[in-house]
Amino acid sequence: MTTTAARPQASDLSQPSAPGLLRAVAMESPSKVGLREKTLGIWEELTYAEYWGQVKTAAMGLWSLGVRSGDKVAIQSENRISWVIADVAAQALQGVSVGLYPTNPSAEVEYLMSHSEAKVLIAEDQEQVDKALAVKEQLPNLTKIVYVEPRGVVNYDDPLLMSWDDLLQLGQEALAENPGLVDELVDGIEPDDLATLVYTSGTTGPPKGVMLSHRNLVWTADRSAEVITGEIFDKNPQFLSYLPLCHVFGRLYDLLAATRLEATVNFAESIDTLVADLVEVQPTYFPAPPRILEKMHASVMIRMADASFMKKLLFKTFLAVGYWNADRVLARGKRGLVGDALYGLGWLAVYRPLKQRLGLRNCKSLVSGSAPIAPAVLKFFMALGVPIYEAWGMTETTAYGTINERGNIKLGTIGCANDFAEIELAADGEILVRHPAIFMGYFKNPEATAEALDADGWLHTGDIAERDGEHFRIIDRKKDIIITAGGKNISPSEIENKLKVSPYIKEAIVIGDRRKFISALVGIELDTVANWALRRDLTFTTYRDLSEKPEVISLIRKEVDRVNEEFSRVEQIKKFVLLPKELDHEEGELTATQKVKRRVIEKLFADDIEGMYA
Repeated sequence: MTTTAARPQASDLSQPSAPGLLRAVAMESPSKVGLREKTLGIWEELTYAEYWGQVKTAAMGLWSLGVRSGDKVAIQSENRISWVIADVAAQALQGVSVGLYPTNPSAEVEYLMSHSEAKVLIAEDQEQVDKALAVKEQLPNLTKIVYVEPRGVVNYDDPLLMSWDDLLQLGQEALAENPGLVDELVDGIEPDDLATLVYTSGTTGPPKGVMLSHRNLVWTADRSAEVITGEIFDKNPQFLSYLPLCHVFGRLYDLLAATRLEATVNFAESIDTLVADLVEVQPTYFPAPPRILEKMHASVMIRMADASFMKKLLFKTFLAVGYWNADRVLARGKRGLVGDALYGLGWLAVYRPLKQRLGLRNCKSLVSGSAPIAPAVLKFFMALGVPIYEAWGMTETTAYGTINERGNIKLGTIGCANDFAEIELAADGEILVRHPAIFMGYFKNPEATAEALDADGWLHTGDIAERDGEHFRIIDRKKDIIITAGGKNISPSEIENKLKVSPYIKEAIVIGDRRKFISALVGIELDTVANWALRRDLTFTTYRDLSEKPEVISLIRKEVDRVNEEFSRVEQIKKFVLLPKELDHEEGELTATQKVKRRVIEKLFADDIEGMYA
């Protein structure tokens, strides 16, 4: 068992609740900018005092709508200031916030709203309002839908509807009549009260509602410096909010850590403007799931393929230098004098302009989490001088688990146990975790709770791992391990991640359970493959047309062959099929967090799979 410290007690909390934490920061640093949002190209700011003031106003508006202790307030929206205001306001009333992904279709909205028993829905715009109205008859607990963007909704005639501005007006009136109520309610919150429901991805079944308490949230916020900053502090840290706030990874940064570190959270105009917003904001600390980093890596490689001879030469030369330096850092914890000198030259010629273009010029800590990432992608960013660390956590652990610490990085691992986490490996390699931020259980699902949490407080994570010294290496999800017809255990995610390092491959689903050999379904990266095709005067009309081109199949065959060289014969992909379409959440092929629903894909493309084994 790995235990690095005794388990902290309740007295270790800086505040009893998440709203209490925000209120304390607003009192200590009232003029510090807490939130910034870009509207029509102009940044609008809220200080921490104004932030807390809007929370109190929104809370009183919800109170006027009948929200009381234990009531659920759902939020379905892209990241924006109103999202965090509504979230903290619901919790300040001793209520419970429930995040929905803006990509959730009506059927999922019905399930999540019904299962959570949400009383009020904060809907961003007409699209989200329409989803809720389409299933309102199946939502007996729903009493009000508050829309943020009025366009297209103002002419709707439905008593369920109310605008965000009207909610705030209602709150202002109620606050004038009872100015101390919100503070009284916040003072009455107990650390072990339920604060929020965070629904899991639902890769193999209906999403489960993870119950997180105020203790879970505040305790993790108090550890945020350890996890996020690597103890490299900044006086005015800048965050860019783009990860979905209904996902625990986004919550950890934009709500918990940002408040604890008194950071400024910048909200992008949309996910489509992420690249431009990254360049403008240049965040101090940046969280990124593998898909974002893979796309950034692919974009650089494709751009350099089209660069001039001199730029290609400089890039190739100093990328090699960067990899050499990365090896020294991995082996010795530092570059050394020669390495620093070479990095200085590379910084002038390649690293500085490239980091500026990627939005990572000021990045002091980039943490990759939420899914496994290929070591080659991590090493690429290390080569550029970006401090990048792979970490591991789950919704059920409030994202707190392991991290590759500064000066103690081992590529291909999820790092060592965080300072206050106890970690064991069960007999079959399953990761068991215990610390004060372990979740309260699954909402209305005692059977699943009993299966996940044992009597001693250990969380059975479902992730299989092995030790590598004091580090841990993820093998795969327990339920996804492939056992071939010959009895060989194979981790599909390891092969899939190697494939997705290619700038030409977006999705990879490895097949082979109870089969005589390993095969794969592969989805091309449309942008990069299209660029590759156009540079070769290869015309196409649609995604399907492009993926069916013999030249493209040959291109992917070379990528598959490259990956096969890294695996033993039994683990090598013998056959593959290119997917005829991009996988989509609304069509049930991906989860809201863009994870592949493996069983759905295997059923949908059953004929293609059987064709490979015919």
